[in-house]
This record gives sequence, structure tokens and C-alpha cells, in this order.
Amino acid sequence: MREIINFNTNWQFFKEWNDAIKTEKLNAESVTLPHTVSEIPLHYFDESDTWLITGYQNIFNYDKAKFQNKRILINFEGAMAAAEVFVNNKSFLEHKGGYLPFVHDITDALKEGENIIAVKLDSLERDDIPPFGNEIDYLCYGGIYREVQIIIVDDISIENIMITGLGNQNITGKIRIRNSKKTNSKETVSINLYNREYHICEIKKDIQLQNNELFTDIEIDEHIDSDRIELWTINNPRLYKLEVSLSNEDSTSVRIGFRDVKFTEDGFYLNGEKIKLRGLNRHQSFPYVGYAMPERIQKKDADILKFDMGLNIVRSSHYPASRHFLDRCDEIGLMVFEEIPGWQHIGDKEWQKVSIENVKDMIERDFHHASIIIWGVRINESQDNHNFYKETNEMAHKLDKTRQTGGVRYIVGSELLEDVYTVNDFNYDGKADPIRAQKCITRLDKNVPYMITEYNGHMFPTKMQDCEERTIEHTKRHYEIINAVAIDKYLAGSTGWCAFDYHTHYNFGSGDRICYHGVYDMFRNPKLAASAYSSQMCKDYKIVLEPITIYARGERAIGGVSPLMISTNCDYIEIYHENDLIVKEYPAAGKYQGLKHAPVIVNMAVNIPGVSDMDWADIKIVGYIDSKPVIEKSYLKNPTFKELEVKADDYEINSISEGSSWDSTRITVKAVDALGNRLPYINEAVKIKVEGEGELIGNDNPVLEGGYYSFWVKSNSKNGEIKITVSNKRVETKTISIKVN
Repeated sequence: MREIINFNTNWQFFKEWNDAIKTEKLNAESVTLPHTVSEIPLHYFDESDTWLITGYQNIFNYDKAKFQNKRILINFEGAMAAAEVFVNNKSFLEHKGGYLPFVHDITDALKEGENIIAVKLDSLERDDIPPFGNEIDYLCYGGIYREVQIIIVDDISIENIMITGLGNQNITGKIRIRNSKKTNSKETVSINLYNREYHICEIKKDIQLQNNELFTDIEIDEHIDSDRIELWTINNPRLYKLEVSLSNEDSTSVRIGFRDVKFTEDGFYLNGEKIKLRGLNRHQSFPYVGYAMPERIQKKDADILKFDMGLNIVRSSHYPASRHFLDRCDEIGLMVFEEIPGWQHIGDKEWQKVSIENVKDMIERDFHHASIIIWGVRINESQDNHNFYKETNEMAHKLDKTRQTGGVRYIVGSELLEDVYTVNDFNYDGKADPIRAQKCITRLDKNVPYMITEYNGHMFPTKMQDCEERTIEHTKRHYEIINAVAIDKYLAGSTGWCAFDYHTHYNFGSGDRICYHGVYDMFRNPKLAASAYSSQMCKDYKIVLEPITIYARGERAIGGVSPLMISTNCDYIEIYHENDLIVKEYPAAGKYQGLKHAPVIVNMAVNIPGVSDMDWADIKIVGYIDSKPVIEKSYLKNPTFKELEVKADDYEINSISEGSSWDSTRITVKAVDALGNRLPYINEAVKIKVEGEGELIGNDNPVLEGGYYSFWVKSNSKNGEIKITVSNKRVETKTISIKVN
């Protein structure tokens, strides 16, 4: 039977590579994966601080008697950007690319007892590895930033399960068998499907393994005749365990869903139901540690997109996402547009070969994910290249006959080789049409399957602490485009740029190494524009009332807060001025005809008595559903700094056990007034103290930005408690505790 050993603890990290790391047992900085080669400041650092050639070393204890007739594989899920693995000085060649896994069979290099496993990690932005070759608008951060496993299997074992379920209750794809001895052998493959613990069916397939063939694929196309199959939908994402085993008891499993996905000339269909795609792009970068965040934090991003903003799709820009993120998308019904690494630049033929290999590796790793509805097989925003993109499409279609391909471009009249014309439409500047007509972009004489993959973003970057007028405009621009997309019945939908702010090179963004293109900041705190999305959620699930204001008499250029935009999914709102009802207003459905929940827009100058003579008072906004008050938001005329609100995403996390990754949770600090409203222009420092069985990631004396600061704490190898204290001399010190198990 196979054994999987998590191999994430006890790595020795060397800031500079030297050849002794391959051959001598050395002591350096002891680290647990995921790991970044260089923690970086939040602002104004040198991106070359992450461009290092570093070394990692670990010891694997090999017991020949215990592992007799077994093969020892090592699997790296992600190492940026080129990794050469050595076992007892034997090289397993360099793997190029930081976003997809690679496996080595290290059995023949092992000896009895201790074995040195070393990794020479080149994190330079090399011309021969996508997405590099020209400067790109995001940082890629060096490190073994995803997990590593030792996999112990028989000579004949299951290498990969590439199977998905279809709406007609068919399972289709292939299973790959590893034949380490490369001998003739007849094997029986058993496929078992489970609904939780209930066994639905078993399918057996015979396969003939051939001499000198390391891998053999068995094609699967079987119907499951059962009344226990429910379709995977965005509101009922039903998953089933599909277990594959061999007669030697080697066994492994994946989770699949049964669904049909199709882009057509008149939109997108999930299981035959037309659905308008509404989503955002996501970079997987975080403050200080870059890509190196563990499972819980990867999954939390998916939860934010689905449950906090109500999105039904995310684009994994501009590279394949963590398996943990994709697993969570499967679980919660968040559809995914996944694409290969790249940004505008196409390299030489050798570079293109690596990119084509990326297509293969991406699809083979992620084929089983029900959430993935389309493969991106073009370098984001690149120029046309007929031969290259013909090959990437052919590779995708050869591997997966169930999903369509897209290729994200921004040039008008780009050659369509993919199944879906996917395009970044940055037409809207606050005055022009929110989106361009399809045929104006495609230059075709007919409609084709069509999706907008980016909008806004760099057209109007907005910081958390920007003035109210800018945050209003930022919000309006998102409203205008999602409304226009919703109205266009031939448009499948859109993914806006972008969900979260992210680190970039000095030539991009605001010069401080951050692109402020998100509707959330890098710490995953919502800007006001996020409410354009969250307000579209079903009011039975979450009630939203978010006035797009900080409510200050003189913050806007002409004073006052008129017109006042309110993001809400309520039926109507009422506004009370010093407890007197002055406004009852309904959503602006006439202006935003495509939206289920248009914002409310109130002319406050008309409706607030005494505004002209500087009368300014407390205000209360109440949202109503079915004529009943269900939510309210109040503002003070004279807000002052009253409190630091300190909250954790999770109050219980896991300790590091032997081989496991570290765990983490986010702590959010918010400066608020007496009513709990964020005070966006406080730029004072807070002091953070972390005690007990954990440590702080990042700065212990940060400055609030936009009234917010968030940080992550990480666990260590001991059970107990992490005590977190946040202080500022103007308000009461706050302490919270995180339990570590």
C-alpha cells in the first residue's frame, strides 16, 4: 500500500547556494514549508531582494528492509522558479517553472540510513522560463512556497487520476499508471465512486503494461447508473470521492463533481442553465511572505470571493493556483478560469516549449476539479502568434475534451484559435461606454462565445485611504461595468481587475511596489468598491447596506455628501437626520437596469434641511425588506478615535506536527469611532506583541492605512495558546488569544 509522508519540516535554508549543500549535512536556518527566500517590506523595497540562488537541505531516513520492493518518489508542489534536486549529490535535472508540481523517483539514489536531499533554487527572473523574459506586472517571489511529499509506492502504482464527471452521469478522462520496472504486466484497475461514505458503484478495467514504458494511460468513459448522483452547481456543489486502486492495493482518490459547462454565442451555461458570470481576478500574493501561505489562508481567499462578495467565478491570474484554493472552489461552488503563466511577453522557441509543457502540467494536475470551467492557453495580453497558440490549443484539446479553451488578449481583431474569445476590455475611463461591442473587438462578422476577462484596475487605482470622491468614483466604475455586462445577453460574463492589491515591479503600480487595483487591499480588507459586488448577493443569504461615504461635512470638494450612493440589496432605505425621517428612497433600477440590486442614489442637498447654513448632525440609514427594517448604519457628526477593534479570522489553528506545514490566521485591527465606523485618515502606529506558541509575520510596529491594519500569526510545533496584544497610547489596549492544537 502507498504511504504519503509530508516532508515540510526540518529544512535547512541557505541564503546563498554552495555545492557543499549537496554532500554535507549542514546546519543553517531551520524552516518549515511553505517558505519564501526573503521576507520583504510592504512598501518601497527592491524587488531584486527576491532574486536569489538559494539552497534547501533536508534528511530522509531510508530503511531498506522497511521499504523493500518500494519506489520512493518526491513531489514538489511549487518552487519558484527553477529547481534542481540532488539526492546524495545525484542530480535529478532542473525543473523550470514555479507554479506546477514536479515528481522525481529518487529510489536508486538512496542508501541505508540518512540521505541528503538538497534543492538548488534559482529565483532569478530568467529569460528561459515563463512568465519571464520581459518585465511583468507582478512579483513571483522565490522559495519552496508550496508543500513537499515523499510518496512510497510499489513498482506499479497510480501516477495520476485525470477524470471528471459530466451532467449525463458519465465519468470521462484517463488514469495514468507508473511502471517503474518497465516490464510487461497485465493489471486490473478498480474505480470506486462514493457519495460520502455510501458506495455507489465499482468499475474494473484491464490494462496491459509494456516493456520500456514508464507510464501507461487508460482511457475512461463510463456511465454511472445511480439515483444518488446530484449535479454540481454554484448553490449545491455536490462532490463525490472517486477512488482508484490496483490489485497490489495501491490506492489514491480525487473528488469530482458531475456538471456540464458550455460557452456559446449567447452566453455561458452550467448544466443547461444560462448563468451570467460575475467575478474578479486573483493574485496569490500576500504581504511580507509573497506566495508562501499555507492551506487555511489559500482557502480563505476563495471564501472571501464567494461568501463576502457573492462572486460565481474567479480567474487565477496569471498562473495556476494552489491546489488548496482549487479544492475550496470545488467545495463552495466558485467557478474558475485557470490559465498558464505569462504576461504579455512571448519568448523564443525553447521558452514556448516550456509554456506548452505548462499547458500539459496544468490540465493533468487539475483535470478533476469540478470548479474549473475553462482553460487559459494564451499568454495574458500577448500579441498573436499563430503557430505557438495553435499548439497550446491542440495540447489542451488533446488532454481534455470536456472543457473549452480561452486566450486572454487585449488587441483588437486578434486571431481566434481558442473556443472562447476572452479579452481584457479597458475602454471605460468614467466617460466612454463601459464596454465595447463584441464585433468591434473581434472584427468578426458574427457573434462567438465571448467573455471579458479584465476591466477597471489600472484605469483607476484606488487606495484604502484615498479621498471620498475617489472611492466613490472607484465604486461607480465597477457598478457601471457589471451593469453593462449584465445587460448584454450575448456576453458570457466578466472577471474584473482585480480582487486584491498585489506587489509588482517598480515600473508598475504606485512606485511603492504595490498595484492598488483591487477592491480589497493586500491584507484582504474591503474597499468601498467591494460593495458593488457584495450588494448583488441574495438577501436571504446576506443583507448588505454600505453607504459610499465616510460622512464628513467638508471631505468632498464642494462639501456635503450629495449625491449619496448606497450599495444595498434591500428593497428601499430610509434616512434619519437627528432622528427625523427625511428620505425614503428606492434603488436606481432605471439607471442600472442589468443589476438585481441597483444602488440607492440620494440627493442629500435637497433632502437634508439646513445643509446650506452648515447644519450637520448625526445620521442613520435603515434598510427595509418586505417593509420591515433589517439593517442600519449610523454616522456621528463629530467622530473621534474611540477604540481599536481587533478580530481574528480563526480562533483555533493547528500546530506543526512532524512533516506538516505551519498553520496561520489573520488578525484585523480597525480604528473606529463610538459607533464602530472605520476612521480612514488615522495614520498612527500600533504596537503588536505576539506571545506563546506562535509568531508574527511582518511588522510589529505598523502604521494604520485607511484605518486598517491586518497581519498573520503562524503556529509553531507546540500546542497551547498564541496571545496577541495590540496597543496605541490613545485608546485601550486590546488582547485576543488563538488556541493552537
